[in-house]
Parts: sequence; structure tokens; C-alpha cells
Amino acid sequence: MRNPRKPLAMLMMLTWLVIYIVAIGSLSGPVGTLPSWVQMPFYILAGVLWILPLKPLFAWMNAVEPPEED
Repeated sequence: MRNPRKPLAMLMMLTWLVIYIVAIGSLSGPVGTLPSWVQMPFYILAGVLWILPLKPLFAWMNAVEPPEED
């Protein structure tokens, strides 16, 4: 039987990415007024931190379910 977790996890990932992109994009105005030496670490962190909330989702998505017993 196919794992139903994968399509659900993909939908959750896409939803998270859209929310994250909109949130970071909405901060571009205030962050754009800061000096460039502050902007660079902000955008580097923003470019890396999006993946951290997805780690548990990847683990859940790839978890092997025990076989059903008759």
C-alpha cells in the first residue's frame, strides 16, 4: 500500500514555504533600510532557517509503519 503521508507532507511543505516566503518578503522593506552589513546576515539566516521546521516533517513522512496484522 502506498504511503499516504507523502502527498500530505508535500502539501504541508508547500504551504510552509509560501507562508515563510511571504513573511520574509514582507520584512524586506524594514530590513532594506538597515546597513548592508546587517542585511547580509539576516538574509543568510533567512535562507537557511526555513528548513529547520521541516526536519520533523521529513522524519514523519519517511517513517515506516509496521505491517498490518490479520
